[in-house]
Amino acid sequence: MLDVADPSDWLALDAGVREVAWYRSQFLPEWEQSAPLPADLTQLGESRLALALCHRDGRIRQEAVRQSARCTGLLPLVVIRCADWADPVRECARKLLREVLDVDLALDLAPLILRVGRRGRGAFGVDVLDQVLRRASSRQLDALFADRDRIVRRFAYRLAVEGQLLGPGELARAAARDEDTVVQDLCATAALKALVDEEAYEDVLPPLLSARNPRTRSAGVTGLRRAGWSQQAELFLSDRSALVRACARYVVRQQGGDPAVWYRERCTALDDLKLPPGAVIGLAECGNRADAGLLRPLLAHPAAGVRARAVAGLRALDCVDVKQLRSLLDDPAAGVVRETALALLPSAKELPADWLLERTGSERPQHVRVAAFRLLDAYGGIVALRAAVALLEDPDVKLRTWAGQCVQRWHPSADVRRGDAEVGELFDRSRHLFSDHVLRRRKWEAGLDI
Repeated sequence: MLDVADPSDWLALDAGVREVAWYRSQFLPEWEQSAPLPADLTQLGESRLALALCHRDGRIRQEAVRQSARCTGLLPLVVIRCADWADPVRECARKLLREVLDVDLALDLAPLILRVGRRGRGAFGVDVLDQVLRRASSRQLDALFADRDRIVRRFAYRLAVEGQLLGPGELARAAARDEDTVVQDLCATAALKALVDEEAYEDVLPPLLSARNPRTRSAGVTGLRRAGWSQQAELFLSDRSALVRACARYVVRQQGGDPAVWYRERCTALDDLKLPPGAVIGLAECGNRADAGLLRPLLAHPAAGVRARAVAGLRALDCVDVKQLRSLLDDPAAGVVRETALALLPSAKELPADWLLERTGSERPQHVRVAAFRLLDAYGGIVALRAAVALLEDPDVKLRTWAGQCVQRWHPSADVRRGDAEVGELFDRSRHLFSDHVLRRRKWEAGLDI
């Protein structure tokens, strides 16, 4: 069975026919003699002609291409032959495709043509497709706008933008809807470029500003300045995306505002339970080290997002206090613990090793155990090896796998005493991770008798 709408099925058929023919010629040589190559393909049915189009003999493929003019259902295989490695086959297929391809056929074949276009000799089909579809309307391109292959959507939207087939509002909605970043940038940029009056801004900016993807929202925020709506940029100073926040700060500065002052005012209101986390990290992005005094009280904020961004902000300002952040490794929110571990990594050796080891116990929450082991691994030396070996039989697959990898890449550091018997014992407990040769070499590196 062949799904004629799926380009992958046509490509698989093309490769599969030659693979079967090669197998038979190698292991069943008598088959080649009992089934000689047909001399006349004019009487072949569509299914047999499809196999001839994929034949390993170039002469058969070339003749099959000539006969394919009477079978439009085989045009997908003709498209594949347009990138054939044999010049006569390739030229014959290209001539046929150029003659028969119209807008309707091009819309059906576009996914396959673009897939074949990624091959070394596939540019011809893409060029012909481009020439034909430039005559298509935006409604005819709707099917390509919704195609699951992002390469097809990029191609269709480029045609629409270059041919001015979509209005600014349609482009803005496409940018907000599509998940591909290339399409987002292409449509958002084209939508803003096409704006000529205030009414058009009212149709374009709302979809951009309400988009889920940050690249589109950032384009909308930048467009606020052109529309004369710069004051609305303050609403995006606390956006969850760093890109959007940066664009909002640019717009606010262009109208003479100071984003740092705006951030400080919000972070000073400690009783504000609705403080957006983006305002906290935004202060660190445009403030200075003196602003760390505003971030530290937020480490105890009831909202986990605010606590996490406060930790990230202190790290960005290079104002990490190990003693102050240490308690947050036991925070019930996984996001806070992840940010805390990241902030403490450069200072891992300032934390008590036994205290960290205690937090790798199976009774602890999984996010606490992962963060503690991450810090122990950064600790290095015998402490890291001891912690990793202790987790080799842990019921948590993630920790167990990670621990095994840490043991395998462990090498004695300068602070590890040569000939330390504990190192030898730990290697013996993890001998299943090494070959005999590697295990002897690791012990030799540690100064142990082998």
